[in-house]
Amino acid sequence: MASAAVESFVTKQLDLLELERDAEVEERRSWQENISLKELQSRGVCLLKLQVSSQCTGLYGRLLVTFEPRRCGSAAALPSNSFTSGDIVGLYDAASEGGQLATGILTRITQKSATVAFDESHDFQLSLDREHSYRLLKLANDVTYKRLKKALVALKKYHSGPASLLIEVLFGASAPSPASEINPVAFYNASLDASQKEAVSFALSQKELAIIHGPPGTGKTTTVVEIILQAVKQGLKVLCCAPSNVAVDNLVERLARCKQRILRLGHPSRILESIQQHSLDAILARSDNAQIVADIRKDIDQVFAKNKKTQDKREKSNFRNEIKLLRKELKVREEAATLESLTSARVVLATNTGASSDGPLKLLPEGYFDVVVVDECAQALEASCWIPLLQARKCILAGDHRQLPPTTVSHKAAQAGLSRSLMERLAEALGASVLRTLTVQYRMHQAIMRWASEAMYQGQLTAHPSVAGHLLRDLPGVAATEETGVPLLLVDTAGCGLFELEEEDDQSRGNPGEVRLVSLHIQALVDAGVQARDIAVITPYNLQVDLLRQSLAHKHPELEIRSVDGFQGREKEAVVLSFVRSNRKGEVGFLAEDRRINVAITRARRHVAVVCDSRTVNNHEFLKKLVEYFTEHGEVRTAFEYLDDIVPENYSHEGSQGHSQATSKPQGPAASAKDAPGGRRQEAAREAGAAARRDQKKPGGKPLLSKAQCQPSLNGGSLEGAESRDSVDRFRAMIVEFVASEKTQLEFPASLNSHDRLRVHQIAEEHGLRHDSAGEGKKRFITVSKRAPAPPAPAAAAGSQAVLRPEPPCPVQTQHPPREPGEGQADLKVPPPERTQRERAGQERPAKKEQQAAGSGPQKLPEKKKKKVKGHMVIDLPSEEDFDALVSAAVRADNTCGLPACTASVATLGQLCQLCGRRYCFRHHLPEVHGCGERARAHARQRISREGVLYAGSGTKDRSLDPAKRAQLQRRLDKKLGELSGQRASRKKEKGT
Repeated sequence: MASAAVESFVTKQLDLLELERDAEVEERRSWQENISLKELQSRGVCLLKLQVSSQCTGLYGRLLVTFEPRRCGSAAALPSNSFTSGDIVGLYDAASEGGQLATGILTRITQKSATVAFDESHDFQLSLDREHSYRLLKLANDVTYKRLKKALVALKKYHSGPASLLIEVLFGASAPSPASEINPVAFYNASLDASQKEAVSFALSQKELAIIHGPPGTGKTTTVVEIILQAVKQGLKVLCCAPSNVAVDNLVERLARCKQRILRLGHPSRILESIQQHSLDAILARSDNAQIVADIRKDIDQVFAKNKKTQDKREKSNFRNEIKLLRKELKVREEAATLESLTSARVVLATNTGASSDGPLKLLPEGYFDVVVVDECAQALEASCWIPLLQARKCILAGDHRQLPPTTVSHKAAQAGLSRSLMERLAEALGASVLRTLTVQYRMHQAIMRWASEAMYQGQLTAHPSVAGHLLRDLPGVAATEETGVPLLLVDTAGCGLFELEEEDDQSRGNPGEVRLVSLHIQALVDAGVQARDIAVITPYNLQVDLLRQSLAHKHPELEIRSVDGFQGREKEAVVLSFVRSNRKGEVGFLAEDRRINVAITRARRHVAVVCDSRTVNNHEFLKKLVEYFTEHGEVRTAFEYLDDIVPENYSHEGSQGHSQATSKPQGPAASAKDAPGGRRQEAAREAGAAARRDQKKPGGKPLLSKAQCQPSLNGGSLEGAESRDSVDRFRAMIVEFVASEKTQLEFPASLNSHDRLRVHQIAEEHGLRHDSAGEGKKRFITVSKRAPAPPAPAAAAGSQAVLRPEPPCPVQTQHPPREPGEGQADLKVPPPERTQRERAGQERPAKKEQQAAGSGPQKLPEKKKKKVKGHMVIDLPSEEDFDALVSAAVRADNTCGLPACTASVATLGQLCQLCGRRYCFRHHLPEVHGCGERARAHARQRISREGVLYAGSGTKDRSLDPAKRAQLQRRLDKKLGELSGQRASRKKEKGT
């Protein structure tokens, strides 16, 4: 049964690996064919204009060539790139479009140079000129795929050996053996918690398989190190692997502190400097044969130099033979020293592919190792895990299959099962019989941890007392501010028009609006004393990473900005997340990957801030629960509190206030900082948001509403996401009664929550009353008072106040007293002078007609008294008997073109200006005609800069040739010129002969 299951598994995995390989090769091929060299360099996958700075012989006689940028100035540096040690690179001649000169492995990359190792077969073919220019291009990694396929074939053919029983267990042919009895364990680390101790004892007692499930911050690496130390104490030989060099180096650092004899396989350039003394190269350099090996390498370099100088064929042949003999001797000496180093080490560490049998481990006999430990197993392709697993009878897998799966290029292969890790498969198939979960986490504030525990780990996690309540303000030198005093913060961009950008080439996304919000929050943290090196900015999209780096890297060089995938396994005191996605379709892309969000949130220790559009992300159930959790247990702010120049997106509202809200349109005038009313509204929103935030300190407090949600209903209608209609009506009745009474001041109790206070502020503003907030936290209360002494008005009169031309209200009505004269701010409730004059004239005309029809003499309507209250012009309504006439005049004025000099009717045909909120006839509806031209230009500039799209009439069409097409034509032209040059050269030779 096991053989059939293994054969089926291997066949499927080989097919999926072929799909993955083809996808990667196709990606690289499309780069070379369709993208210009400069564009490839800007993407970080190509290095142009390089020259050779040095050549030498490295490990196993390989030729090491170091390239540097051509010196155009005093200090040349390589451009920003994505090259890393171990990458396969192609070497090309920069002066021609020909094929590769050679293929090599990048062994070292710094800011000023790149070192490439070439195989022996290239030594005599490569003729590298130090004055010549070259380029390096990242290629698909053939070595990794060859090793994966080799391991799968070996698994299929594996019939007898130390791993036979392990293979049967891992493929379900037989059940795990009963656990063996072990003596009580004397732990090296006395501070292990109960779940960690249980995991160590369980792993030591299992005969074939043990899985250590370590959720974020639970000390998984600490537990793995303890297991390794206990295995070494029992006299077992341990092979420890992980999918990445960083994970392996982390284990090496921990084991080195315990004074264990360890050996790290891999090239030194791929290893952290702090642990290079444990690398194979460093140990070989300290061995007895080190001087002999060094002399042989020196001799090879000297003979190689002589071979370059001579032109005699016989001498060249002699030099080649001499080099072959020297390399043979060098190989024998190095293998002997390597074997000695391997056998003397108690723990050998390498990446999964670095443990291949075609590396140094081929020198060891079969079954040499007793235990194989695979750390971060959930991030590794299962095929890569079988490279080390075939070398021992027992394996211990550690990781978290609730975090990101293995990285793949082919979406088709991933969907078919390539991204399903060995740990995930076994955890689901065998369950608790082979698995132990660590439950105490030592990283996150309990509010951050509780979400991950409930969403991903069935509520099993608990926060250690040392971290349960720690906040940013507890760090040395950090001040207590609103930002440093909360563990959870949600900055909601819903309704703000901060839409995402889309990059067509690789479907990556960016959001400049969220970049601005992240920058402001980072600055607030830094101003409070938080060190930039303790903050990380994480986002799922590479384009957003680039935008964030452009905005923040020069201000905060120590700030770490990475993608979610690139930050797995890391942690910071504060993490700021930019979710990017904001669109009208509600598409969330691969934000829908629950494990990616889990990784992003759990990187933070004391503070996590999420910047997102709740209307977009709420279309996904998992993300919706995240937003709800932040709403209930954290602090919520709207983007309007941060940015002055936001242009709200279009909405249609229920319970509309006249025709101005009956159709979709932006809310209110353009919110430009230069626009006085707009500036007043934004300032009111920020003041209201700050007041409500102060009221929102208690857990479970409701969040601030977005601009679209905070529209007050003048008739007491229902409000989306707010309190019930009854509470609004109750507040309105209290204020109406106050207006009708002789009282000058009305005080609301401190028991109101922040949203109740918000409604009180709005209703008081509707009735022209003064409203003040005082106190802090739970003691905050509101006092409403009349603006000036006035005779008591009946309750009905208070409810009959009206604004002649209702405007869409601002998101949050002013929560503070009106400004004093001289502050340069216009009152939003005062109609423009020309509109006031026209409306007054409209009221007088029907009155005169009625008087003439009755045959009576001319009579005057009661004049409206104007009075100044604290610098604001307030228009008193006429007495109750003239209210019908006023309504009639207001309707007539509303149906007339907004231009003072025009009397055309707009009752049937008219155009609403989104900038000033007035209706105009078709002759005057253009902003440039009726006086809103400057506002329209500012609005267009803001929208273009925010959305990155040129709309009709906003610019000239870009007629430049597409860069890919230009590069293709250039290559065809160069090829044609090359052919013509070759023809001319051949003709010259023919003539010469």
